Amino acid sequence: MPQLKAFIFDLDGTLIDSLADIAESINRMLDAKGYPRCEQEVFKQMVGDGMEKLVERALPEAVRSEALIQVCVEEYRANYDQLWNAQTKPYEGIVEMLAELKGRGVKLGVISNKAHRFTVPMTEHFFGKGCFDHILGQRNDVPRKPAPDGAHEMAAFLGLKTDEMAYVGDSGIDMAFAKSSGMRAIGVRWGFRSEAELRAHGADVLISSPSDLFDLR
Repeated sequence: MPQLKAFIFDLDGTLIDSLADIAESINRMLDAKGYPRCEQEVFKQMVGDGMEKLVERALPEAVRSEALIQVCVEEYRANYDQLWNAQTKPYEGIVEMLAELKGRGVKLGVISNKAHRFTVPMTEHFFGKGCFDHILGQRNDVPRKPAPDGAHEMAAFLGLKTDEMAYVGDSGIDMAFAKSSGMRAIGVRWGFRSEAELRAHGADVLISSPSDLFDLR
């Protein structure tokens, strides 16, 4: 197995605990439309597939339509513009872990299914503009995870092969993404999804603390 030269990270549920702000942004949209709110805990299963799917899952099934979903996506986006850093924060030990890896000369990246317009400023806000070598959010012209396109784009930017990179995430989508692109799949136990889901989708390694990454080669 090639030596790892880069760690690429998912954002929500892996680097940052953003659940409360996502939930409140959706729930304010639901309030405005007269639909019932969703409990914060259920958002752990709703996130991960982009804004449209998140909004679709939050809306009552009986009222879902493509037109309504698009209107509600815009309302959610406007709410999230105001709320994304109200309660969101890095998970414990993440900042220190990133600093240690960077000090060792390891390349760092982010690939998220969160919209690119949120992924870049949020990552830079919480970790600084110089922390990551490259940041990729979801863009309309690039298939979202688990399609391998983002991984190949990241590898080309970093000048690496995908098997020289590990992808660190908290969901089955993340593990499938790593597998589809030839990256090592590392699942985190502190995120939104279960250990069983991570294993079922091919996690090579499960970690309980950010510092566990230091032992991987």
